[in-house]
Amino acid sequence: MAEVALRSVEDADLDALFEQMRDPESVRMAAFTAKDPDDREAFDRHMAKIRASPDTTLRAVTLDGHLVGTISCFVVEGDTEITYWIDRPVWGQGVASRALALFLDLVGTRPLHARAASDNLGSLRVLEKAGFTRVGTETSFAQARDAEIEETVLRLG
Repeated sequence: MAEVALRSVEDADLDALFEQMRDPESVRMAAFTAKDPDDREAFDRHMAKIRASPDTTLRAVTLDGHLVGTISCFVVEGDTEITYWIDRPVWGQGVASRALALFLDLVGTRPLHARAASDNLGSLRVLEKAGFTRVGTETSFAQARDAEIEETVLRLG
């Protein structure tokens, strides 16, 4: 079985992460993304901000040593939320589930919250398999779809 691991995000990762986070199908599924996924300056500003934030835990996700995404948690309005991005070529291989399990061992904060577009069934399955439960829905504007969509809110612990 391929090895999924977490490590710190390095400067050398940024080009690959930028490319992963502008894949059109990935952006559509994530829904709640940057206003312009092709804006490298905005991406670099965002990454610098989250890498420097004491309220954010950010890790690179690797598969057999190759960078395949990120996972992080951050504080929003007093709640700690988790988010992840997995490169589309490895979707469906259990990478997100294994990365999330490793991250939950690393981050002891509970409760944790998560959000996913309600039609992003793969992400919802990953979160529920890790023990997150659905606690509600909200309608929010999704930049990637240029529309208001339903978002499922989940909680762990």
